[in-house]
Amino acid sequence: MIPTLGVMTFTALHRALGVAPGPLTDELLDAAVSNGVMETNDLDWKSELPPAKGLPQTDFPKDVAAMANSGGGVIVFGVRESQKAATERVDVGEFDEGYERSLRSAAITAISPPVFGLNVHRLGTEGARAVVVEVPASVDGPHLIYRNDYFGAPVRNDSDTVWMKERQIEAMYRARFDERRHASEALDSLYAEAAGVRATSERAWLIAVAHPRVPRLHNRLTRDGARDVLTKAEGLALFYAGRGGVHPLENVDRHNPRPGLRRWVAVNTATGERSVWKEAWASLHHDGSVTLAAAIGGHRMSSDGYFEGSQIQSDAVECGVADLMALIRATADATGNDEYDVRVGIEWSGSEPLTILTVDNFGYSYGGVSTPLHRYMPVESTVNAAAADLDFYWRVHDLAQDCVNQGGVSNVRMIQPPERTE
Repeated sequence: MIPTLGVMTFTALHRALGVAPGPLTDELLDAAVSNGVMETNDLDWKSELPPAKGLPQTDFPKDVAAMANSGGGVIVFGVRESQKAATERVDVGEFDEGYERSLRSAAITAISPPVFGLNVHRLGTEGARAVVVEVPASVDGPHLIYRNDYFGAPVRNDSDTVWMKERQIEAMYRARFDERRHASEALDSLYAEAAGVRATSERAWLIAVAHPRVPRLHNRLTRDGARDVLTKAEGLALFYAGRGGVHPLENVDRHNPRPGLRRWVAVNTATGERSVWKEAWASLHHDGSVTLAAAIGGHRMSSDGYFEGSQIQSDAVECGVADLMALIRATADATGNDEYDVRVGIEWSGSEPLTILTVDNFGYSYGGVSTPLHRYMPVESTVNAAAADLDFYWRVHDLAQDCVNQGGVSNVRMIQPPERTE
């Protein structure tokens, strides 16, 4: 069974009612209606669902694009309003997985660029069924709606949806390009800091960092919160990749994270001559970023002796990627973040080329298919940390495969998610 994490979120409903981040519940929606919560730029009441047939031609894509262009928000189907204030619950009828897929599909196919990462919540029982669509904030705006030969960029203006003027569209494009530059700079800074103090002339180091595309700056993690994230991440990493290799998270102090500059640091516990080859460090930043640095070359052989500092077992790469992705998943769950920019690299400054070793049919390390690397090019990706469990598991697999492919290794061995089913 794929492990799941509790879904914590902070929406316009939570803010309007003055409650802490938590799951979207039927009781929360009842309270919003009882209190006559008003529509705002990030909260839209709808009494009924759009028809499933021809969904891309309805107002649903426009409403989603407007929310995404305005910093995100929630669209609540199943609440009647009067003068913008919620007045009563209305049953929206049957809502199955096919309908949910249609909503997500419309947000992708009828909006350009697509809006990914919709969270769809089904609330209530027959007679008072509601559907809440949580639209994430986006750095890819402006999101455009095309109708025949015409297009426009909708945006929320308090409780109304209006069309952007040319200068607004221009400003949003400029903001998109600025944000991409800032995101790249944030990854550069995280990566350089994590890699800067490692003894890369002695053994190769895996440097893996991730930064939320739109940081959710809620309350900082407490020490107990950081400890909980690290504990959950270790469990997830072992589920993703098993125990067939060296996991960096098993070599940091997960139970006593120490304060750092706007972060919690899990310090290395692999000390002494017998353990220095598996040194590792991890950090959880207050903005939701995570970093992982682990000695990955020169690991101990199954028999006596050690590999060269330039020799890397593919299993170690898989374990490092699994640990990073588990940290992202657990941190995002605790901080309310979703999309992350990710970079995974291997740093080595020795004279010999890097080689990534796999195993042969007899279980022995084998470098016959390896491509010698004088420089490992960092692998970058964007992942949705709030994706469904199986979808995220496959992202772990795909990222690990990209990382070992660069060294000539075709397939991952340890990260084997079950096949997706429709």
